[in-house]
Amino acid sequence: MNWKIWALKKSPWVFHVNTGACNNCDIEIVNCLTPKFDVERLGIKLVGSPRHADALLVTGVVTRQALPRLREVYLQTPKPCVVFVIGACACGTGIFRNGYHVEGPVDKVIKEVDPQAIIAYVPGCPPKPEAIISGVVQALSIL
Repeated sequence: MNWKIWALKKSPWVFHVNTGACNNCDIEIVNCLTPKFDVERLGIKLVGSPRHADALLVTGVVTRQALPRLREVYLQTPKPCVVFVIGACACGTGIFRNGYHVEGPVDKVIKEVDPQAIIAYVPGCPPKPEAIISGVVQALSIL
């Protein structure tokens, strides 16, 4: 087994990217870090740089303004990298589907950059912290 995948499964460090969300998903991600849910007991740690991250937590529909930033952040993340798409808007543009500023869902943008990308979806508006934790743990167990 590749040492990078082993480390990713045991202790994923994640970098959070908001590409145009209404902030409800962001609040639920921050809620995962509180003592009530305490994702650090699972080895999941929020880091401040994509260069130190094993995974990306992406929330929100990809807007025209966020598109180049998301691409750049993904390219800066060491590979293999798992992209966790959090929320209904990130999974399929949600209520912003016909917006003038919408470039598309997160997976479309990531697949343009890297067709081999590993993407995991956590739907909901907003998804509860339990769903986010469950989605991350299930996706990492498959690797």
